[in-house]
Amino acid sequence: MVLRVSLSGWRGWALLLLCTVLALAAARQLTQPLWDDPVIALEIGGTYENMMEHSTAPFSLLIRGHVWGGIPKTDARLRVVDPQYGFETPLARFLSVGFKDNVVNTIRMSPQIEPLLIDDAMKVVVDLQAQWCAKGWKPMSTRRDPAMADTPEWRAYVRQGVLSGVSYWQAGDKYQAMLSLARFRDSRHPDQERYLITLALAKPWIPFEEIEKLPDEPDHFPPPQPQKGATPCPAQPS
Repeated sequence: MVLRVSLSGWRGWALLLLCTVLALAAARQLTQPLWDDPVIALEIGGTYENMMEHSTAPFSLLIRGHVWGGIPKTDARLRVVDPQYGFETPLARFLSVGFKDNVVNTIRMSPQIEPLLIDDAMKVVVDLQAQWCAKGWKPMSTRRDPAMADTPEWRAYVRQGVLSGVSYWQAGDKYQAMLSLARFRDSRHPDQERYLITLALAKPWIPFEEIEKLPDEPDHFPPPQPQKGATPCPAQPS
């Protein structure tokens, strides 16, 4: 499937990097300062200087004139600053911000500080999707990759460890997000089912309108479909 090809490369890279980050976690905790509210606040297209002005977590030094990536020097939440589409994540240990010169152009992260049990992982996924729904983001490619839900069907799907749950979201013509939930083998908890969430955010990069015109391809592991009449963004309580 077209969309899952792009996911596999990103997922593998993220898993490898997260393993490295987790291996260094113990040493990092010994040196991590006590920040009252560690946040990286930014906007896609915003500058490094603007990010640092509004953030409370320390961050990599600016590298001008290059395409480069930086990370916070402590666990931090991501706050996307936008009057219409803004949202916030839980604390993250892996949070990478990509820059072109000093301008933010991509975010890749895992909104958690360790692999989570399924109850906690589902809570994070459902909360992020609810934030996007409330702010006017639209789920994309729902025929192939419907929005995830905390249901027995979705839990059984990701528990197989064959494919991850994936949902795609778009905020007007400003942003796209790819959210993934996958089973993760955690050597520290070999007898537990742990899960990894990954999030990619950038300006729109997937041509969903063109993809929707393509015929459906056979899928041997189709994700759970929403119940008849269900909507990925239910009406928000007033």
